Amino acid sequence: MKRKPFFYPIARAICVFIFNVIYPTEIQNGKCLPKDESVIVCSNHVSNLDPVMINYSQKRMVLFMAKKELFKNKLFAKFIESLGAFPVDRGQDGGKAIENAKKLLQEGNCIGVFLEGTRSKTGELGRGHGGAFMIAHQTNTPIIPCCITPSEKFLKKRKKTKITYGEPVTCEELGIVEGTTKEYREAARRFMEILAQMREKQRSEFQE
Repeated sequence: MKRKPFFYPIARAICVFIFNVIYPTEIQNGKCLPKDESVIVCSNHVSNLDPVMINYSQKRMVLFMAKKELFKNKLFAKFIESLGAFPVDRGQDGGKAIENAKKLLQEGNCIGVFLEGTRSKTGELGRGHGGAFMIAHQTNTPIIPCCITPSEKFLKKRKKTKITYGEPVTCEELGIVEGTTKEYREAARRFMEILAQMREKQRSEFQE
């Protein structure tokens, strides 16, 4: 299992301030991740702070494949690297990133994937991609849904955000049997429906 970086405790301390004061965040079912088994956390994507928010919500480090553009600012790059993020050039080394993710899972790590591939431009859920389910199927790894929902359309300072975790889902439950591209696409569609149900519940709670 990958060891936590030297600066991880410092990054975590910064997260406590960010998500208690600047972007107040409520965590629901945050203790559902296994302590030392491989697992994939699949989430929607609302802001550049999503990898940081997810790691703040867990005691276990969640390793994220993050687009290389996030690493242009050296200070922010050091911060997110301390929380387990690593850069990926989506246009060039997608295959390498997948192999790296599979290796991390085989070593017992937890990795995070944003199913939509990029941040939502509308604040609504987008179309999910099948790559995470291919990785899950080939490594026999369960998947945990994670839904991030701001009280406003987008993440805003001083406005509350909910981050909710669902129960683990297996590839078989998503209809993946033979590992075909069609099955992965259908699994992505089904999984986005799970996230949509979680989001609907979160939004109803904001109105209570």
